[in-house]
Amino acid sequence: MAAPVLALDRVTKRFAGHTAVDALSLTVAPGVIYGLLGPNGAGKSTTIRMIMNIYVPDEGTVRLFGEGGTGRDHSPRIGYLPEERGLYPKMRVLDVLVFLAEMKGMDRRAARAKALEWLDRLGLADWRLRRVNELSKGMQQKVQFISTLLHEPDLLVMDEAFSGLDPVNAQVLKETVLDLRGRGKTILLSTHIMEQAEKLCDHVCIIARGRMLVDGGLADVKRTHGGRHLLVNFDGGRGDADRIFADPRLVTKSDSSGQYAELELAPGADAQEILKALVSSGARLSRFELAEPSLNKIFIDLVGPEAVTAAAHPEERARG
Repeated sequence: MAAPVLALDRVTKRFAGHTAVDALSLTVAPGVIYGLLGPNGAGKSTTIRMIMNIYVPDEGTVRLFGEGGTGRDHSPRIGYLPEERGLYPKMRVLDVLVFLAEMKGMDRRAARAKALEWLDRLGLADWRLRRVNELSKGMQQKVQFISTLLHEPDLLVMDEAFSGLDPVNAQVLKETVLDLRGRGKTILLSTHIMEQAEKLCDHVCIIARGRMLVDGGLADVKRTHGGRHLLVNFDGGRGDADRIFADPRLVTKSDSSGQYAELELAPGADAQEILKALVSSGARLSRFELAEPSLNKIFIDLVGPEAVTAAAHPEERARG
């Protein structure tokens, strides 16, 4: 069995008495997309900074590629996309990519050829000679994404990679990440956007207040936290859906908004009874399906009020 690409053993980090990460242990196998998930203030970015040796753990150990040393020791094998983007604004796009690749040990000529290839692939070829500060935020994010993978790292560490991207560019990055996984790369993806994580991740670790709540393969997590879930889509009128969903004999929990609802059935409740009640009340349905819960539903159930009321320490506020 191949050694883990990354292993954290009871890693802890405190700031002025606040415990940002609390005895966190996790293992990332080679060739997977591993989602480090949690609300803002959960400890995600602090964890990543300890992996990258930007912060030193107060307790515990970080091992990369089955060896000792720090993220800086293994820098040529790691690509890091921080949440707070940082490119040299006055440099030309191609020049900054070549410079950053050389910092990772690439030959200048090889770096230039690879940079041109990636700029073309991500639709930025016409901007290669423009200064970074002339690009839109979305374009700058794609340039930084290219800088993360240009040197062909074995491990990509991406902190909120999709934040601020429009749907078209988010899809481009998603396809690129999946392609990298297909080529045997390992990706650690930190995010609080569950829809993206569900589409991308093989394995998920959900944390809140610096502590692990769940860790496992995505399919296993969904099975374990399955319960009995009902997905409903309305085609126009909702009838008396709100009253029906509020009936504790039928529904334990509901997430209902507009034309969509996700319900957890009460013990002993019959989904057909809910269907009959909805139709009788005048609701028009385009979907009525018993299914496993979405990752977003599992996340909310596990994290609860933490998702919206995290009392984050300043080091963690709005960073996760």
